[in-house]
Amino acid sequence: MKKTTLILGCGDIGMVLGRELLVAGHHVIGARRSVAALEGSGIEPLALDLLDEDALARLPDADYVVYILSADRFDEAAYRAAYCDGLKTVLRIYEGRDRAPKRLFFVSSTSVYAQKEGERVDEESPAEAAGFSGTVMREAERALRESALAGTTVRFSGIYGPGRDRLIRQVLERRIAPKTPPMYSNRIHRDDCAGVLKHLIGLDIAGQPLDDLYLASDCAPEPLHEVMAWLALQLKVEPTEVIQAPLRKRASKRCDNTRLRETGYVFRFPSYRDGYAQVMEEGGFLAEPV
Repeated sequence: MKKTTLILGCGDIGMVLGRELLVAGHHVIGARRSVAALEGSGIEPLALDLLDEDALARLPDADYVVYILSADRFDEAAYRAAYCDGLKTVLRIYEGRDRAPKRLFFVSSTSVYAQKEGERVDEESPAEAAGFSGTVMREAERALRESALAGTTVRFSGIYGPGRDRLIRQVLERRIAPKTPPMYSNRIHRDDCAGVLKHLIGLDIAGQPLDDLYLASDCAPEPLHEVMAWLALQLKVEPTEVIQAPLRKRASKRCDNTRLRETGYVFRFPSYRDGYAQVMEEGGFLAEPV
């Protein structure tokens, strides 16, 4: 029978995921405030303010629910509303239904990790970030873990892709991260974000056991200086300014995606070189005058 997948927060990643699930034979419902972007996509639109608790009571039943909300600004109140309070409400609603989803997927972040010395981190590593973003994410993850619903959290690292090209633009401004101390960078292409979620849903449908947590980052954690130096080489730019971030804000860890790869997932863009080459070509950056 055709599976119904509900994507809560059907934005950039959600729309890519939705289109791929449609090809796989799913009935896909995309919930977001404004549904104009879903027109003609094949995704059934559901206009809904996902931060409105009363509105969430109208959520339809679904076999799979994917929670991909984004905060509309970088402060604790916005993060708590989008990632924590919203998820807790959704969990409470579906826990009270006669027909519960087979599994709910929550998109979290590697911001939960506090490591700053280039340590390798995986799903078993301590996640003790003191900043509000990591704290709120951990609280949301805990709510899913303690829910009666079957759930899986996916921690994405830095997402890039079409329209997510801030690093490219910094390099075009002739800026580069410092070489020392090395600040390791972890990234995942938008299409791999969608690919990972589709893959995990497919495993669950096939009756394969899933863990309650996966770290989703590509296979090439490298110092940010090296990433930007490679971009500068492709863009034929000579950096002239070193970006100096406050020490307290510097993160430096290497994300280990072994658990995810052991499920059989094959990255479409295994490294930033593969992914940024696509972004630069499709975005027309290689043709820009420098």
